[in-house]
Amino acid sequence: MHDAAPRRPSAEPAEPPRRPAGALEAEVMAVLRAADAPLTVGQVRERLALRPHGELSYSTVVTIVSRLHAKGLLARERAGRGFAYTPVDPASLAAGQMSRALDGGVDHGAVLTRFVSGLSGRDARLLRRLLAGGDGQDRG
Repeated sequence: MHDAAPRRPSAEPAEPPRRPAGALEAEVMAVLRAADAPLTVGQVRERLALRPHGELSYSTVVTIVSRLHAKGLLARERAGRGFAYTPVDPASLAAGQMSRALDGGVDHGAVLTRFVSGLSGRDARLLRRLLAGGDGQDRG
């Protein structure tokens, strides 16, 4: 009986560990939030390449940015033949979610009643001021 020959290490470099689910989207959002202006896919890719996980293909970044835009998390504007992206501010994101809930063909009165009944006193007062044409500045 012969002992097996010792295994030699593979000459191929080890692949970097895979990112956890959602991590790449989070990295793209972090890059865009840190930017002082909208970024193109190429610019996002360049900034991601400086991070520990290494370089990504252009098509991978396009896919991630497109998914984030489809989810309503990114706004885009024309930049040459492509687009430049910027994160949607939290207030606009929340307002968009509320609009989509109302557009779902459900009973608007029921949705709004449930929403309003869950408001704090302070938020209810602010909503009354907004509906009355106030400036929305909460003064207490």
